[in-house]
Amino acid sequence: MAIDAIRTERLAKAYRLRGPARGYRTVREALSSAVGRALKGRPSGEIGRDRRDRQELWALRDVSFSVAAGDVVGLIGRNGAGKSTLLRVLAGIVAPTEGRAEIRGRIGSLLEVGTGFHPELSGGENVYMNGAILGMPRRTIKRRFDEIIAFAEVERFVDTPVKHYSSGMHMRLAFSVAAHLETEVLLVDEVLAVGDLAFQTKCVGKMGDLSRSGRTVVFVSHSLAAVSSLCRSAFWLDQGRLKLQGVASEVIGRYVSSVTDLAGQPLGERTDRSGDGSVRFKNVGFRNGRGERVGSACVGDDLSVELTYQSTGSETLERVSTSIVFVNHLGSPVFTCWNDLVQCELRDLAPRGNLVCRIPRLPLAPGSYALTLALVVGGRTADKIRDAAMIRIVEGDYFGSGKLPRPENACVMVDHQWSTES
Repeated sequence: MAIDAIRTERLAKAYRLRGPARGYRTVREALSSAVGRALKGRPSGEIGRDRRDRQELWALRDVSFSVAAGDVVGLIGRNGAGKSTLLRVLAGIVAPTEGRAEIRGRIGSLLEVGTGFHPELSGGENVYMNGAILGMPRRTIKRRFDEIIAFAEVERFVDTPVKHYSSGMHMRLAFSVAAHLETEVLLVDEVLAVGDLAFQTKCVGKMGDLSRSGRTVVFVSHSLAAVSSLCRSAFWLDQGRLKLQGVASEVIGRYVSSVTDLAGQPLGERTDRSGDGSVRFKNVGFRNGRGERVGSACVGDDLSVELTYQSTGSETLERVSTSIVFVNHLGSPVFTCWNDLVQCELRDLAPRGNLVCRIPRLPLAPGSYALTLALVVGGRTADKIRDAAMIRIVEGDYFGSGKLPRPENACVMVDHQWSTES
């Protein structure tokens, strides 16, 4: 009988929120208000409103599951589903509001870049400190030290205080420490996206080694391809509740179907988005090369993506940067359209309008693709939303030969030529 490394029972976590922020009052206004209440014998209106405005946000609700020792589990779900909160509860960083979580063995966690690092200590000193916190004997840390530093690619900076490290160096060293020290349970949040492509590949390879070594791993990622390749099973969290658990491929398939339904909702009604909200996307539309509105396109057709936006103010928008990321059914980005890439400046935009991105000779292979949208105004993210829309790409004569590569051999089309040389 397999031993459970992780077990939760009716786990729940609530955060107390307050009402809308109010402007600060001067000392004179505060004293006048207090004297007035004392003379009239009435309680503070501000305090009364504050109590009424308090709300509770349940980040987790009634989550029960178990993970067998040596299993590698993927946690998937939309932004705000409770994935990171669950890892923090399992790591003991926050206490649950209800229920309980039991962990067998030492826990190593990589939840944020550089978590647990002291900025004044060098990279090498932080390796020893993190190992000590995890309960590792000094001889064990010393034995793995060179391997940790080499994997993180920070040999030249091992004696440099980590406050001088870049975010990429922080992430590499943090991941290397968590992956190489001998913990029985490893919790990994979506931090692999911080590194460059070469290091991401190393991390995925190391995660594969950990899964084959008998370590218990809980892995949070928006990359369904990484979850599919690394994890035997998966948990799908939705609005703080465990919606589905089982074999990774089956859970991912159900989740992808739900994303298609989500993308069909009116964009203006979506609340699962980030940004300061000063400008919001209101609609996404598609037109073919003839200017007709479409919901699907052929491989090789011209495609225009129209983004309707609206500002909360009446001023013109300066220094606007917007991007569209096409994502395949496994959650992997295929290509990005970004006005900065093509040196197209967007300035003095009206508070409401349309942004149009034209893609000549659409290179996508047949299939369904989700769009992730981002809008930056004046250097600050105003709106970002995943799965904002879906588009279906059907077969077309991209190469003019009546042929297309097999689906398993291509996700994009590239025009090319052949010749012979003696």
